[in-house]
Amino acid sequence: MTKKIPKFKNYKEEAKFWDTHDISDYIDEMKFVDVEFIPRQKREESMTIRVEPELKKRLDQIARKNNISLSTIARLWLIERLKNEPSSKVV
Repeated sequence: MTKKIPKFKNYKEEAKFWDTHDISDYIDEMKFVDVEFIPRQKREESMTIRVEPELKKRLDQIARKNNISLSTIARLWLIERLKNEPSSKVV
């Protein structure tokens, strides 16, 4: 008899659970699924921004605290700022 997989409040809680439990204890709870991966077309362009080392360090600390990359937090903040600008459309 295998154990029941608990309900999780969020992904962080679930990740913590699986970090400390063996999946083979829950094998009867698992379902096989077919997954098809279709890569989306790249719509991004890259840009280089020069910042002071201390600013980069602070951004990196905030990004790590939120479990996202430095470039992701910078992009999110740019999008947020642009949304607050009048006559600015952000997709």
